[in-house]
Amino acid sequence: MPLYTEQQLTIYNSITGKKEPFESLLEGYVGMYVCGPTVYSNVHLGNVRTFMSFDMIFRYLKHLGYKVRYVRNITDAGHLTDDADEGEDKIAKKARLEKIEPMEVVQQYTVDFHNILNKFNFLPPSIEPTATGHIIEQIELIKKIIVNGYAYEKNGSVYFDVVKFNKDHEYGKLSGRKLEDMIANTRALTSQSEKENPQDFALWKKAEPQHIMRWPSPWGDGFPGWHLECTAMSTKYLGEQFDIHGGGMDLKFPHHECEIAQNEAALGKEPVKYWMHANMLTLNGQKMAKSTGNSINPGEIFTGESKHLTKGFAPSVARFFILQTSYRSIMDFSNDALLASEKGFNRLMEALKIAKSLQTSNKSTFDVAAWKQSCYNAMNDDFNTPILIAHLFDGVKQIHLVKDGKVELTENDLKLLINTMNAFVFDVLGLENGDAFAKADDSKLNGTVELLIKLRKEARENKDFALSDKIRDELIELGIQLKDGREGTTFTVN
Repeated sequence: MPLYTEQQLTIYNSITGKKEPFESLLEGYVGMYVCGPTVYSNVHLGNVRTFMSFDMIFRYLKHLGYKVRYVRNITDAGHLTDDADEGEDKIAKKARLEKIEPMEVVQQYTVDFHNILNKFNFLPPSIEPTATGHIIEQIELIKKIIVNGYAYEKNGSVYFDVVKFNKDHEYGKLSGRKLEDMIANTRALTSQSEKENPQDFALWKKAEPQHIMRWPSPWGDGFPGWHLECTAMSTKYLGEQFDIHGGGMDLKFPHHECEIAQNEAALGKEPVKYWMHANMLTLNGQKMAKSTGNSINPGEIFTGESKHLTKGFAPSVARFFILQTSYRSIMDFSNDALLASEKGFNRLMEALKIAKSLQTSNKSTFDVAAWKQSCYNAMNDDFNTPILIAHLFDGVKQIHLVKDGKVELTENDLKLLINTMNAFVFDVLGLENGDAFAKADDSKLNGTVELLIKLRKEARENKDFALSDKIRDELIELGIQLKDGREGTTFTVN
């Protein structure tokens, strides 16, 4: 029997505002759609955090035995600079500034996106569709919305009629907004605007002569609105109704709200059973922003080439750190927090090594089965990774107690403990043993420390004990302990 028949998963549903038991629309199968990146720049660390949350969710659903179709799109057209219906396409703007083709921009940053996610050990989605690859589907969706009376064409552009839609449906139910309040707080339309109401949004925009990215349509050459692509691709690959739709908290309004409206207007159905949103990420207690210098990109974490970091960190250390906060909570990123996570990560990996060589007994004084269920209880409670990690460290504690002869485990219980630890650490959390990262840096580290040992030896021979002590003390601060002996000086890394 698959694990999902034994474990009752609950999910916080953004549209109802409460945790609900998870029941897939089709038993044993899960359809999950997550809004992917707009590939006009390097992937943002906050986006990585969101995608990592859904990678973890994807992993746990698979672990429970579900067959999951995970769709994560690439937005490579139609996303305007102000995230509304005016301005310039972000990709086209980048192409114009760099004097290259828009698809060169798309290729460059799609490759960067995949490289970063690979370093963090993400599983690839089942399908990764692009907006430009589904222009036909988007045009057909617009036709349905027009036929159903919820959209209108103006001068080659097509707009969704929010006011008319709200008469028969509830626009704003995901974000908790009321259309009346939105109208009251909106400035009147300018004479240049083609919209009938300020809240209306573009399904299709007419391409001006200078607009690079354009496609033919029944309304003339143009490009799709930002919100439309996700409706078209999610319904194509997951059906008119599916289980989970995820994304960052910032997408709840207007993007996801507009998706719901489009689905209901075109197909007459609520598209999603469970809406899930990952929260924001801050840096040193403040909002991340390039304009203020309070920002860091994922690649800088690995190299340490940032004013916010004292060193580089292994991708799995950063992943471990990120998963120590619930996906629904704001997470603060800092050098000190990463250093603490590195110690915890190394302790976890060391315990897994120790566990392989533990002596067993004919009885157990630790209830491994109950501990195992506590790990599942944490994940079943809306994917509570911080509590799961706390339970894993309880397992680490028991491993050390067994090693010290203070706790006994039978052979079967030791095997259960190890298998459970491995399943949650590697399969569910997606961590990787730090050995590979360490080996890649071993030669550089050894060479650097040996050079410092040589300089320290010369300083001592020259009776420059202040310099000698400074080298030793600063290495200690970095976690490198020197040991002087008859055969010379050796070192260990803590």
